[in-house]
Amino acid sequence: MNSKALLAIAALAVVASTGVRADEADASQYGVKFDGNRLRAEVMAEAATVSATRGTEPAGSRVAAPLKSSVDSKLVRAQAAEAVRTGQISSGEAHM
Repeated sequence: MNSKALLAIAALAVVASTGVRADEADASQYGVKFDGNRLRAEVMAEAATVSATRGTEPAGSRVAAPLKSSVDSKLVRAQAAEAVRTGQISSGEAHM
């Protein structure tokens, strides 16, 4: 290599190394600081009541109960078949 290439590489290394600075290694600035004034027994009693009152079912997993209807399903099917025959509703795949 010629001296210009070595000088360019050295200059690039100096510039790149100046931007890299390390902070504290223990990451203490991210630690949560709090002052607890409750006793361990109080926290344990609260935890016991929460687990007793909470269900194991995930939120939103419940299925709605079927709705009660006074209309017979055979009548609904017959009306739908009649609507298809008369052309009021389409049947099969939609065409443009």
